[in-house]
Amino acid sequence: MRMAIKRGIVVGMGLLLQIIVSLSIYLFFIEHIFLIHLFFGIVSLLLTFDLIRTSKNYSYTLPVIIALILFPLLGTLLYIILKKNMNQSKTLKKIRTSEKDSKKYLVQDEKIREKFKDNGKLRYLSDFSGFPVSTNNEITYYPIGEEAFEAMLCELKKAEKFIFFEYFIVAHGTMWHSILEILEAKAREGVEVRVLYDDLGCLSTLEKSYPQELEKKGIKCIAFNRLNPIAGVIMNHRDHRKILVIDGKVAFSGGINIADEYINLDSKYGHWKDNGIRISGDAVWNYSVLFLTMWNAYRKEDADFNKFKYHFPPKKKPSGYVVPYGETPLDEEITGEDVYLNIINQAQDYVYIYTPYLIIDTDMINALNLAVKRGVDVRIVIPGIPDKKIVYTLSESYVEPLVKGGVKIYRYTRGFVHSKVFVSDDNVATVGTINMDYRSLYLHFECGCYMEEVDAIADIKQDLLDSIKESHEITKKEASPKLLKSFYQALLRFIAPLM
Repeated sequence: MRMAIKRGIVVGMGLLLQIIVSLSIYLFFIEHIFLIHLFFGIVSLLLTFDLIRTSKNYSYTLPVIIALILFPLLGTLLYIILKKNMNQSKTLKKIRTSEKDSKKYLVQDEKIREKFKDNGKLRYLSDFSGFPVSTNNEITYYPIGEEAFEAMLCELKKAEKFIFFEYFIVAHGTMWHSILEILEAKAREGVEVRVLYDDLGCLSTLEKSYPQELEKKGIKCIAFNRLNPIAGVIMNHRDHRKILVIDGKVAFSGGINIADEYINLDSKYGHWKDNGIRISGDAVWNYSVLFLTMWNAYRKEDADFNKFKYHFPPKKKPSGYVVPYGETPLDEEITGEDVYLNIINQAQDYVYIYTPYLIIDTDMINALNLAVKRGVDVRIVIPGIPDKKIVYTLSESYVEPLVKGGVKIYRYTRGFVHSKVFVSDDNVATVGTINMDYRSLYLHFECGCYMEEVDAIADIKQDLLDSIKESHEITKKEASPKLLKSFYQALLRFIAPLM
């Protein structure tokens, strides 16, 4: 923790210095205050028009627009920093280039395309988001982190060629040290081991020099988007993915990070409800390409990704449609949110949802409430014990309009829910890392696994029903906040997109 505070102070001082420099320039020209205000007023107006023209979601853009209008100088500086970091960041430029290069590896099988040509959800993922649909797969769903962890250890011990490991959080403890022991042994055997973790996610859990420590053990390691006092808001773009690929044969994903609370060994928030998913089959390739895309943005060492592709023998019986997909802040598609909205908008019978943070925009609120009006049974399971009280208070502000609209919302009384799961009508589900908030949908690098007509969907549904039995349904009276709290929640809603 002391290490995290120290690094946080350094980064904070760097950001503060940038603000001080900007204000110093402003004060230097104080004698021309009228002209300066006029200049920034005109600039802020032009930037406001640009935001209105290009915004993907006005629910999240509105606070920035208000800041530009009410505080032209600070609003303009904020906007310029945001744009500058998005357009000029070396990190994002490299990732953008790597994403373009990797598209040639994500090719849709035309025979499978012919089978789903009338399925809009699958066509969207394949044709617009660029992630091929496959049918030659086996899916296992783990309703709790401990089960997923045991399966991961089992598969890691079988590795013969390579291990790709990409996680938002890695923390010292039983979970990571058990995995690390296997990674070290495999590296000694000649297996290529690559570890990618997010620097901010591991700010308080790993030493700054940890990549060098792993390299000494024969494990290649990258800390994604290293914290930098001069980097500005580029630090907003985090790698929130959870991907483990072994020999191209097996992939794991889901909600769990690599820390002991995710397997209920050291949870401060009661029972930690999370999940994992194991994929074996052609869909593993999507995860491999997602990992290699990020890796080669930092280390351009793979001239041809195909050397990591395993060719599975065809199954006698098709196993349903599976589409692992990625979310990135660098393209036009908002794949994560679009997948969620498509599931809600096309549901006929029910939609059950796990989410740790119920922080949603008007499109999502309207879609959920409209589904109820169509006669769809909409249920959402949220934490009973929050991990972040401010974020939980913000989440509560969205409960009232949903409950009044007929959506059933349940607090998981045993503890904290970290799963990000949608399941609908016994034939559609998605499991992954994507929260319903602004950060996951617009700022972070994320991943999910969309499924149709897959046997594991029955297990996902049962898991949600089991959790609902251990949850408390929020009544309309409980959902209505007191006056002061409602004002506080409104303030949190306003500043959330700026944070």
